[in-house]
Amino acid sequence: MRSVLQEQARSPVVPPKAWNALDVQELRAEFPLLMRWVRGRPLAYLDNAATTQKPAVVLDALERYYGTSNANVHRGVHLLGEEATAAFELARHKVQRFLQAREPGEIVFVKGATEAINLVAQGLTRQGWFRQGDEIVLSAMEHHANIVPWQRVRDDTGARLRVVPLLDDGTLDLDAYERMVGPRTRLVAVTHASNVLGTINPIRRMVEVAREAGARVMVDGAQAAQHEPVDVQELGCDYYAFSGHKVYGPMGIGVLYGRADRLDELPPLLLGGEMIRTVTFESTTFADAPYRFEGGTPNVGGAVALGAAIDYVLGLGLEAIGAWEQSLLAYGLTQLTRIPGVRVFGQAPRRAPVISFVLEGVHAHDLGTILDAAGVAVRAGHHCCQPLMARLGVPATVRASFAMYNTTEEIDRLAAAVDSARQVFA
Repeated sequence: MRSVLQEQARSPVVPPKAWNALDVQELRAEFPLLMRWVRGRPLAYLDNAATTQKPAVVLDALERYYGTSNANVHRGVHLLGEEATAAFELARHKVQRFLQAREPGEIVFVKGATEAINLVAQGLTRQGWFRQGDEIVLSAMEHHANIVPWQRVRDDTGARLRVVPLLDDGTLDLDAYERMVGPRTRLVAVTHASNVLGTINPIRRMVEVAREAGARVMVDGAQAAQHEPVDVQELGCDYYAFSGHKVYGPMGIGVLYGRADRLDELPPLLLGGEMIRTVTFESTTFADAPYRFEGGTPNVGGAVALGAAIDYVLGLGLEAIGAWEQSLLAYGLTQLTRIPGVRVFGQAPRRAPVISFVLEGVHAHDLGTILDAAGVAVRAGHHCCQPLMARLGVPATVRASFAMYNTTEEIDRLAAAVDSARQVFA
């Protein structure tokens, strides 16, 4: 008897029920964790930039895979192996559609965006792409995951890091960027959207500037892919990375998109089983991309569940999701900025649904604890962006980040708790 997964792999993808405009209350019922109470109060989960919660269809897909078709992929000749392989490769096709890549072979499954960036950084280094005096251009708003790997490249090759400065409104100084990129530039590594400021960067324009200089472009899409449609062909980037757990999928699975010609010339990061063509004690030849980048047993269940998450998001419509999230962002900015002593960082005209702020006289960690006591989950700290915190002149911020299942009532609870803290510390 064929399993559900095998039937799924053989049939067209059928998206879940779509909302023309999101029915948020109906949608919330599909996320089991949102029904929790914490600290004696209903949970208001506003930490979505760190990780999103998972709808029942994603949890069901994970359980169904392990309950009916668990096997290693690309190796077994038995039925379970065939089913698992079909489900895994179906997930690759779903990601291809999600990013609008040319072919499924441009999609590499990794642990997360961090591994994807490291794979590119170390691969380009081994390829000999960087030499003494070459330049790698980063931005002042990068997450540590898009800084530290390039520091290692610098240390290993003698390349130089250059940083695009930040304007006071939280956008990049694009004039400085255009002056900075030149004949010595070998790579531009930039976030699509800031996890602190929400700023959505003009990737297409930045790619065009890099192309004129003959440089490649690595885009960290961890804070963008869940909020608006991404077309990697239109963007023109060489590499694009995102993490499944920020797109309503499970943790431990992520994606590296690489243009086919770029992947073909990139050496693998992990060496071992699955990623080889032939092995002798004298030499080894590697499999073609994307398989040579997926050494060892992959997270098959995670890939299957990520595919279910992508079906779910595309079924709802990223445009509808984005419209609702932008309305939450506007409402949240209004409610927070009316509170005396609140300072919000970033005023970019295009931004992801993220608000980072501080309250005068209250450390961000203390305010985060106060909000938790009110049942409101936010992030407090430097958000793995210590250079950006230094630019903003603060050690930490509180970050409220919104997703499709959040409500204005939850934002009201956030604002009320912040205002109560202000009165206590006044």
